[in-house]
Amino acid sequence: MSRLTDFTSYADAQAHFSSEALWDLFDGDRSRFNIAHECIDRHAGSDATALRIAHADGRDEILSFVEISRLSSQFAHYLLAQGIAPGDRVAVMLEPSLPFYVALFGAMKSGAVAVPMFTLFGPDGIRLRVEDCRPRLLVTNAEKAPDAQGFDGTKVIVADQDFLTGLQGYDTVFPVSTKAQDLAVLQYTSGTTRLLPAAVRHTHGSLVTLMVAALYATGIRPGDRFFCPSSPAWGHGLWHGTLAPLAMGVSTGTFSGKFDPVRLLKALQDYQITNLSAAATHYRMMRNSGEAERFRYAIQKLSFTGEPIDSESARYIEALFGTKVCSMYGTTEIGVILANYPGAPDFEVRDGSLGKPVPGVVVEVQSADGSPSPDDQIGELKVRRRDEWFPTKDLARRDGDGYFYHAGRADDVIISAGWTMSAVEIEDVILKHKSVLEAAAIGVPDEVRGQVVKAYVVAKDKSSPNLAGEIQDLVRERLSRHEYPRQIEFVDVLPKTPAGKVNRKALRDQLAPQSPS
Repeated sequence: MSRLTDFTSYADAQAHFSSEALWDLFDGDRSRFNIAHECIDRHAGSDATALRIAHADGRDEILSFVEISRLSSQFAHYLLAQGIAPGDRVAVMLEPSLPFYVALFGAMKSGAVAVPMFTLFGPDGIRLRVEDCRPRLLVTNAEKAPDAQGFDGTKVIVADQDFLTGLQGYDTVFPVSTKAQDLAVLQYTSGTTRLLPAAVRHTHGSLVTLMVAALYATGIRPGDRFFCPSSPAWGHGLWHGTLAPLAMGVSTGTFSGKFDPVRLLKALQDYQITNLSAAATHYRMMRNSGEAERFRYAIQKLSFTGEPIDSESARYIEALFGTKVCSMYGTTEIGVILANYPGAPDFEVRDGSLGKPVPGVVVEVQSADGSPSPDDQIGELKVRRRDEWFPTKDLARRDGDGYFYHAGRADDVIISAGWTMSAVEIEDVILKHKSVLEAAAIGVPDEVRGQVVKAYVVAKDKSSPNLAGEIQDLVRERLSRHEYPRQIEFVDVLPKTPAGKVNRKALRDQLAPQSPS
């Protein structure tokens, strides 16, 4: 009997997809389902490689399914011995490493709720999340442990080699008993609209829904050698980069430590990676490194998420790897809803497009009154959920062939003298200048026009006397006479969200005190 993983074409995706076909990819069912079993234990019959970790210091760490299975079972028994009950929170604040995966899968195996936490959080970031989710246990390293101490009801343990050695007295098999609807993961988003972004609640059954993105947005199939450099503290790195490939028994790779694009490129060569899914920022950094041509690659499928990729970087990456980089669009809350079907021989990947809806999802661009927007007219992107339209808070347009195109966040629109402009489009043109590394565009107050465009630019060489003028002329020529940035500020770095996206809101906020009351 054929399974969804047996099909690669776009036509087959539409013809054969169903909810029940997704469940057929797993051992469990709605009455008994556990992420750790599906991702690790059921693939532990051999010594196959589960994870390849490229450490920033040059080390390679190779982990097998059987090693993670045994140690995560021992950790699950350790949790029970500590009085950690099903439903209790276990926070994990570690870089990708054997201790990270042991704690992550061991917590879920035991029925506890895993809470991944970004290792670059300072004391305040840790405090906000610990006080919100109240974990019984927080697993971290020696460096971060002092910042994690002092919270009532939370025990802090340092997961070093001595700790792993201490697990050896526990059984290497743990019988799982969770149901699909049981809570498995609390994941804090990297959003910036509130002091503490909401924790998204994922059940064990969320893994089934995730396979839609795995099949059609990253194009994972058995036999791939997958890699995702995004941190597993965030949605892309955990769900798309870790759980999805492992659930198919596919070896996956990740990055540990301070990101270095050259170290990533070397890992892609050394691990002979065939399928790469990364953030747009990662691809730009590869391009800007100037060293990508040093290595040889086996890449067949590419995808990106997080924010739009500029057209110059997209063209460079296609030339470097020999295949187009495919957008996957969604959010932590709603999952992936639009994709470019990497690996599908009958799907045309159009430059700049978010692709088409994944199977089983209805997506629409709507006008302010809730009616469908005409083709090629910008409106708000919405997805159908439980017979209601769910707003994504992103703007988009749809062409006559059913392809969707991103037009920026709703709050990233710039309105100047009655003209509506997209920050994304302006940034894309600025990034075409050979001296520009990064760019961000926002609207700033103007007495005459209401708003004008201000661009923040990270340049390779700021000594050029007319670089600002060259950038303005470039935007005038490529977009229109009114869309150029009337103000340009050269900066050393742009503010980023913890997940690596350019943080336009931070730029707007720093100007807020200067705005007229």
